[in-house]
Amino acid sequence: MNFAIDLQWPTVVGLLGMLVTLLAYFLLQARRLNGNGLAYQLMNAVGSAAIIVSLVYAFNLPAMILEIAWLAISIYGIVVGWRAAKQAG
Repeated sequence: MNFAIDLQWPTVVGLLGMLVTLLAYFLLQARRLNGNGLAYQLMNAVGSAAIIVSLVYAFNLPAMILEIAWLAISIYGIVVGWRAAKQAG
């Protein structure tokens, strides 16, 4: 049996994106991050952007749609938080 895994750079980028996204969710559940906080939103945006990069090289339509939506929602959260901070301060 051959269990060799060919890790090309798009796969590595996608794996890192997945880890960042999962870490953000874990830290949210562990109450180490605020769901409205910039760090959480940035981690989700960076993670989904990295996964999108990997999907360009190994296309999967449902995953691409999910990651584009995830990125858009994260950017929306960043903008809402930035506007709230601007109005408060």
